[in-house]
Amino acid sequence: MRFEWAVTVLGALWLGGVYLDGWAHTHGRVDDTFFTPWHGVLYAGYLALASLLAGRWAWAVRRGAPWRRAMPDGYGVCLVGVACWLVGGPFDAAWHEIFGFEADVEALLSPAHTLLAVGFGLMVSGPLRAGLRRPRGPWFAELPMVLSLAYVVSILTFFTQIAHPLANLFGARGMSQGAELTELGVIGMLLTSTILTAPLIYLLAAGRLPAGAVLIVVGIDSVATGFVFDRGPYPVVAVASFIVGGVAAEITRALLRPRPKHSAAYFTWAAVLPVSPIAVYFATLAMTTGVAWSPHVSLGTIVFCGIAGWLVACLVRAPAARAERACDNS
Repeated sequence: MRFEWAVTVLGALWLGGVYLDGWAHTHGRVDDTFFTPWHGVLYAGYLALASLLAGRWAWAVRRGAPWRRAMPDGYGVCLVGVACWLVGGPFDAAWHEIFGFEADVEALLSPAHTLLAVGFGLMVSGPLRAGLRRPRGPWFAELPMVLSLAYVVSILTFFTQIAHPLANLFGARGMSQGAELTELGVIGMLLTSTILTAPLIYLLAAGRLPAGAVLIVVGIDSVATGFVFDRGPYPVVAVASFIVGGVAAEITRALLRPRPKHSAAYFTWAAVLPVSPIAVYFATLAMTTGVAWSPHVSLGTIVFCGIAGWLVACLVRAPAARAERACDNS
C-alpha cells in the first residue's frame, strides 16, 4: 500500500502541474519558449512519478523478478506511459520549433500534447487498475483507486475543456451567445457529464463504488477547472453548483442503494448521476446571472444528460449483473 499511496500522491502533484500550466495559458503567462516555470513544475511532476515507477521496476528486476512481471499487478502499463513522455517531451519541444507555439484550442489538439495526455493517463491510472484487480477492501484501501480515477477523468476534461460548462459558462446571461455557441454548449454538457459519470456508473456496476466517490471525482475536476478559468468571482459559484450536484447524487445513491440486478434503482440512479450537476448548474444560473437559453434548450439538455447516463448503465449492466449473480450463487 505504501507504493500505491506514493503513486497516488505524486499523481496528484503532477495533475496540479498540468492545471497550473493550463492556468498560465488562460492568463497570458506563457512566453514563446518551451522553458517556462509552468513547464518546469509540470515536468518535475512527471520526473518524480516516473522515477518512482522506474525505480520500483529496477528494484524488482535486481531481486530476480522477470522484467515483464517486475511491476505490481496493474502497474506494468504505467511504464508505457513513462515512455510516452520520454518521446513526447522532445517531440513537444521540436513541434514548437517547427510549427510555433499553439494558441487556444491548438494546444489541446496538438499531436505532441495528445501523446503526453495518453502517457499521463497510463501513469496515474495504476492504482485504478490495481484496485479493480483485487477484492473490495475497506473505504480507506479503496481511496487510491478512486483518486486515480479522478485524475484520469480530470485529464480527459482538461483536454476537452472547450466543451466544459465551467470553462465557458454555457447558458449564462451576459456571456457570448448565438446558435452555434448554444449548439456547442448542449453538446459540451452532454460530453462533460458523460466523461464525469460514465466511469462512476462502471464502478457501481462492478460493485466497487465506495461512498463519497462521486463527490471526490466531480469535486476534483470542478475545482481544477474553476482554477484554470478563474476570470472573476462567478466561476466559484459555478464550481460550487457542480459540487452540490455531486452531493445530491451521493444522497440519492444512499436512498436508492442501486445494484445492477435491481433494475429500477440502478437505472434511476444512473440517470440522476449526470443530471444532478447540470440541473444544479442551471438552477445556479437562474438565481444569479439568469439563464440565457430558452426553457426548451436548458430543460432538454438536462433530460438528454439523464438519457446518456441511462445508456451507459445499459452498456455495463449485463456483464455486471451476471457477475453479481455468480457471486450470490457461489
